[in-house]
Amino acid sequence: MPRVLTAKERYGTIGLCALALAFGIAWIWMGYIERTDAIPARGGTYSEALVGEPQFINPLLLGINDADKDIAALVYSGLMKYDTNGNIVNDLAERYEISQDGKEYTFFLRGDAEWHDGGNVTADDVAFTFSSILDPDYGSPQRASLQGIKVERGDDRTIKLILPYPYSQFLERMTIGIIPKHAWENINPQNINLADANLMPIGSGPYRFEKFTKDKYGRIVSFSLAANQRFYGGAPFITAIDLFFYRTNDEALKAYQRKDVMAIGGIPPRQKNELKRRGMRTYMMDVPKYFAVFFNQTRNKALADKNVRAALSTATDKAAIAEEILKDRSSVIDSPLLPWLPGYNADVKKYAYNADDARAMLENAGWKDANNDGVREKVVGKDKDATPLEITLVTSDLPDLIQTGEMLKSQWEAVGAKVNIETYAIDELKQQVIKQRRYEALLFGEALSQLPDPYLFWHSSQKRDPGLNLALYDNKNADTLLETVRTSLKEEERIESLKKFQETLAADIPAVFLYSPRYLYAVSNDVKNVAAAHVSTPARRFTAVETWYIATTRVKKAQ
Repeated sequence: MPRVLTAKERYGTIGLCALALAFGIAWIWMGYIERTDAIPARGGTYSEALVGEPQFINPLLLGINDADKDIAALVYSGLMKYDTNGNIVNDLAERYEISQDGKEYTFFLRGDAEWHDGGNVTADDVAFTFSSILDPDYGSPQRASLQGIKVERGDDRTIKLILPYPYSQFLERMTIGIIPKHAWENINPQNINLADANLMPIGSGPYRFEKFTKDKYGRIVSFSLAANQRFYGGAPFITAIDLFFYRTNDEALKAYQRKDVMAIGGIPPRQKNELKRRGMRTYMMDVPKYFAVFFNQTRNKALADKNVRAALSTATDKAAIAEEILKDRSSVIDSPLLPWLPGYNADVKKYAYNADDARAMLENAGWKDANNDGVREKVVGKDKDATPLEITLVTSDLPDLIQTGEMLKSQWEAVGAKVNIETYAIDELKQQVIKQRRYEALLFGEALSQLPDPYLFWHSSQKRDPGLNLALYDNKNADTLLETVRTSLKEEERIESLKKFQETLAADIPAVFLYSPRYLYAVSNDVKNVAAAHVSTPARRFTAVETWYIATTRVKKAQ
């Protein structure tokens, strides 16, 4: 009679069988992994927390609202685009031709680009887009960079843009998103800000509008996009994108820390330690944007004195400001060109912080505190009465700029100036103050392109709206250099002119350049193929978003 296994023996046998099965499965799985490769698959939803709220998701109206720019980068396409290396490459344009004199650009459109609501992208759409930008009734912020251009339509797939002079950075301007004529042609230009289509965009990019939701106060709190399955660049791997909007950085960070989202963008670098979370990677992205104090010498006699401007520059502790505001001393700048941009001049004159030197400069220039009230003064020109060294510094009501302004006030008053600070909501600041140049000193930011073109910001022809010469800078030598940067088709000549321009600007001191903040971006490790380094705008982090992926599948390795 066969022996019956004891309970202990039975459990042992079952355990050995289970172990053998587990080893067998593991061996099979390891063999499968060894013989196959993981490749991107379609699927998954990407979610991101952002600060702000979309208003005008329209390439014609894009200004300083990052929420609008982020969505526009996902929805719209331009004739040209940036690749992941920061180069300008074809997008809606299949190819282009440039005339020998550099004044005519002919673009030939690809035939497979479609609008999200159907129908091909044609030359009519391109002509309508640029004609609308150039029409002052639309009030497009893009108009200043395209003034003087003429638009000529050829056939359905050919468009010619004629420039008044050669413009070396013109192809970069062609990254502007193209809008569909059929969706906008019946909307009165004066009413464009009120159009529903600003929040329900129709584009030809990798993602299409799906829906948005509002809270009980009418504020947009989420925006949903779906993959454009007919995208000419190939249907995106990630099938949906959900963007969640918060009023403050702290609210966005809490959502991120609760793992409500897979990514977060636009958090100030000083809060980078709060982004530490397992399974995440963080990018510090260089963006061609800087903040400075722009002096309007026509509104303040003291600021018209170059000695005063030099003293204020010397009295500015930029490193302390950058450390306090950004927790990043390396972001300090001394020029409107940033160190990683072509044409940057590392040898430009720098005004090193030294409060004692600043006091001596003012004293030697005749600015003295005669009545010991802490404020220096001087009789200027033929005036009978002394002019006090008093400055009104204007900025927006953004917390970082308010804090920067307070630090400048403290530093400048320490050398004998009196500083008054005025803050405005950003829209009021732009329309009521900047547009009319109604300020003595303006603390504000300017955004460059990756191919630097300082013309808009510093050429004397741009002193009045819609130009962006916020310092009302006027120097004929600088004008000539800036014109060369714009019109020369020789890279070496452009680079040399940029360097000389920076030297001229530093000698005139029309502004105090402070810092260039980096863009902080944290993304889940589950999101693959994200590439970020130098980007022209934060929204360009979505360059090649159609190649990002979350889901994967496995295929047999090639022999």
